[in-house]
Amino acid sequence: MSIRDVYIVDAVRTPIGKFGGALASVRPDDLAAHVVRSLVDRSPALDPARVDDVYFGDANGAGEDNRDVARMAVLLAGLPVSVPGVTVNRLCGSGLEAVIQAARAIALGDASVAIAGGVESMSRAPWVLQKPERAFPAGHQQLHSTTLGWRMTNPRMPAEWTVALGEGAELIADKHGITREQQDAFALASHRKAAEAWAKGLYDDEVVPYPGVELGRDECIRDSTSMEALAKLKPSFRPQGGTVTAGNSSPLNDGAAALLLVDEEGLRETGREPLARIRTSAVTGIEPQLFGLGPVEAARRALDKAGRSFGDLRTFELNEAFAAQSLGCLAEWPELDPEIVNPRGGAVAIGHPLGASGARLAGSVAHQLAAAGSGTGLAALCIGVGQGLALVLER
Repeated sequence: MSIRDVYIVDAVRTPIGKFGGALASVRPDDLAAHVVRSLVDRSPALDPARVDDVYFGDANGAGEDNRDVARMAVLLAGLPVSVPGVTVNRLCGSGLEAVIQAARAIALGDASVAIAGGVESMSRAPWVLQKPERAFPAGHQQLHSTTLGWRMTNPRMPAEWTVALGEGAELIADKHGITREQQDAFALASHRKAAEAWAKGLYDDEVVPYPGVELGRDECIRDSTSMEALAKLKPSFRPQGGTVTAGNSSPLNDGAAALLLVDEEGLRETGREPLARIRTSAVTGIEPQLFGLGPVEAARRALDKAGRSFGDLRTFELNEAFAAQSLGCLAEWPELDPEIVNPRGGAVAIGHPLGASGARLAGSVAHQLAAAGSGTGLAALCIGVGQGLALVLER
């Protein structure tokens, strides 16, 4: 059996909304349906019934994104009922995992055309109530927020593994001697690059605003922020001596992204030129409290499989969960030119809707390679509970 080439024909995403912001009134299944419908409409020569499967990443799944949000997106988008859908969860890497699984199915011949993406509404993530151990409890019961992080933690988990995500970023800052000023400077650069990219129209080809919502660009970008403004923010996780703040961390967000993946036959049916070709991927594990360094080995392995090095990269989209986490990864890649990392801004400015972020990164790399005309690109994320995920694209 021969392995088929897998092409990314198109990639779209919504503008990323802030927590409680412009997209807070939109259900996650509707966000997912919007990017699926938009993707199909942008390839009118392709019969929607030819889509063999739809893969969607979703990190929460506890609210309106329950019951297999990928299948809900297919139905709500008006695709034929014959088109199936599957939802995958690798926490922050869920959207990229969906792309990888769809690509794998095409490469093995199980599919010819697939849609892969991710969605998250952190604004609409519900509170959940556990069932009591016995019937009719007389006391109060605890509600758990499903927005982010650990909840209902298994008591058998070692305490050092279950620290808050921000404390994990502090541990990475300790490990690499990353200062507050370095983190704030990284955050400032993220906002400036994102604002400049939007001003230049670099996102025009990939962003599809949600109908009826007045949100024309990513909602958390702060054009006017400064080192002085960032310096005024208090540490969020270590009140005394902490370096991680709301200003140098990714915010809570809402959004969705999707990519159209095809083999040679599917490519002919679309009648389009592909943005990029998928080469290799890798996933790795690390100590849960150092989750932010998960991409370090994953990126190396994915590049090694592709016969490439950091020096061969034209662009690298690294998810900015925290400035400290990103700087920690960069410190362990001394051979990488930091100037090619997140050239259009990163998650500190753009936002990090958990299940959608990986698909956003892959789509961004594909669009950047298409704009350049050739080259190798890399998308990578850290993942809560200690994983890293990476994908290599080429054009």
